[in-house]
Amino acid sequence: MKLHPQEIEARFRRHAVRVTRQRTAIYAALAETTSHPSADDLYQMVKRQQPMMSRNTVYYTLSVLRDAGLVREVNVGHDMARYDGNVSMHHHLICLGCGQIMDVMDDDLNRLQLSSGQARGFDVLGHRVEFHGYCVSCRQARRDVPSRRG
Repeated sequence: MKLHPQEIEARFRRHAVRVTRQRTAIYAALAETTSHPSADDLYQMVKRQQPMMSRNTVYYTLSVLRDAGLVREVNVGHDMARYDGNVSMHHHLICLGCGQIMDVMDDDLNRLQLSSGQARGFDVLGHRVEFHGYCVSCRQARRDVPSRRG
């Protein structure tokens, strides 16, 4: 979703995040994609608009935005953290082949709850459901590989 700069500034102010051109560019790039990019992916995306930006700025900004609740870190079986600009309640499909992460919006999953016995004294604040499998492309590629059984 494309966010207007004034909306980004308002969100930053509501979450006590200092507004800078670089932070705004990083947040806008993340809000406009559903691909759940890594910090390096975001760096490549934003560097075109902000050529003087460093990788360290991207990493630091992501930690600031995550701590403020403006982005989520999605680290599910990947060798590096990926980021989600959608902080509304949702879940994920995760491809075990290519690592693609796709959003799943489902009110039934949002309503899942543990019984007090299952919670074992935890004060549960939220949950995320992850579905693991293979996307269409990876499933097709797996079918195209000849079996090594002999």
